[in-house]
Amino acid sequence: MAENKIFAGARVRRIRNGLSLTQTAMAEALGISPSYLNLIERNQRPLTVQLLLKLSSVYKVDLDELQGEATGSVTQLREVFADPLLSGELPGDQELIEVAEAAPNAAMGVLKLYRAYREQSLRLKDLSALLSDHGHMAALSDARLPMDEVRDIFENRPHYFAGIDDAAEAFHAQLSPGDDLAGALKTWLRKEHGLSVRTLPVHVMPDLRRRFDRHSMRLFLSERLSAQDHVREIAMEAAQIAFPQAIAADLQSLAFSTGEARRIGRFELARYAAHAIMMPYGGFLAAAQRAKYDIDVLSARFQVSFEQAASRLVTLQRTGAAGLPFFLMEIDHAGNRLRKAGASGFPQARFGGSCPKLNVHTAFAQAGQVLADRVEIFGGGEFVTIARTVEGPRANFQERVRRTAILIGCDAAQALETVYGGGPLATVAGGTACRLCERQGCLARAEPPVTRPLGLDEMVTGLSAFDFQ
Repeated sequence: MAENKIFAGARVRRIRNGLSLTQTAMAEALGISPSYLNLIERNQRPLTVQLLLKLSSVYKVDLDELQGEATGSVTQLREVFADPLLSGELPGDQELIEVAEAAPNAAMGVLKLYRAYREQSLRLKDLSALLSDHGHMAALSDARLPMDEVRDIFENRPHYFAGIDDAAEAFHAQLSPGDDLAGALKTWLRKEHGLSVRTLPVHVMPDLRRRFDRHSMRLFLSERLSAQDHVREIAMEAAQIAFPQAIAADLQSLAFSTGEARRIGRFELARYAAHAIMMPYGGFLAAAQRAKYDIDVLSARFQVSFEQAASRLVTLQRTGAAGLPFFLMEIDHAGNRLRKAGASGFPQARFGGSCPKLNVHTAFAQAGQVLADRVEIFGGGEFVTIARTVEGPRANFQERVRRTAILIGCDAAQALETVYGGGPLATVAGGTACRLCERQGCLARAEPPVTRPLGLDEMVTGLSAFDFQ
């Protein structure tokens, strides 16, 4: 039977040094020559099963210590080298394993430094937000991924693109789709551009939601998508064919710094254009005002999803014909922020969106229900927030459904103009983020504020684990 061979020279050398043994002494105890042990420690000879057993019996070494890889350290080192600051220095997995095994203390030192760097970076960002809230600008340079750049640009500007909206409204009028937008789009694509749309089963296209084949001029869509998402994908393709100049002009105005950022930005603008085709500006604004911005009513009237209608409400900012200045945020179960947008830019300084008390987090426990709250932010500011979970693509039997939560809100002073502000609402005492909130006795506090020292006292303990002075 073939022997299992393991190259673990660094670990053998670490054991020998820990016991203060010379190579000659260890080799004699193991019944091998010093030169052979030297080759083992330099990973030029493997550890056989017999040698593993000998090491275990002579030195009481745990076999798992010799056979296992430093998986945890390797995973953490991979995260370190994936940081944008080191994106050009990413080593291969084998090199990371060698670092973790040959110099474990140095590897731990690198991890500690990286954690300290990330912590300081977060604190600087929080302090920058705090200074900005008080009228002081603090420019912080930070290496960003293309997705971070796209998010920053879209979050800090009004989520309205006049050129795309005008072009989409004109295109919708040209189509004159009646109650069958999907059929009208398919007919236009086939007649005007020879492009057909086909839905494929999961086993044929398991990992994609859409694919455009330029050779056969066919747009393939996954059967996982809901009817509303099917229409959006078709509308995205139609928008890029019908009015590419409008999309290109708005993309140019955003001044992305890299090609990758521009590619992501173009996709976001195509999604925006699809919503503009599905919910033309003038008709949607009039319907929204009549329905007092009831998202469920708008979803039914325009045959779109809750997420699509909520996303469209944020964009109603045409000069001379503007709707309420809503803002929107989407998160997943773990609290990861997927997107933010605002009619005037997402109100990061005034609202934040990171408070664990917000109903967008509660929504996961009441899937499919619309939750409305009045939120009082520490330091000033009141908002009405509406939250609801939304489902992702349909899952197979053994897959977990991708569920996210949408929060859409506006200033409390405008709440009476919406259906959600007409009755009594639960009042939530929140903050922009735990690090910037000094609200005392908060049961939901997840982090101490950066502006106050912790109130560690043997005689007195606050309600929060992060009680402060």
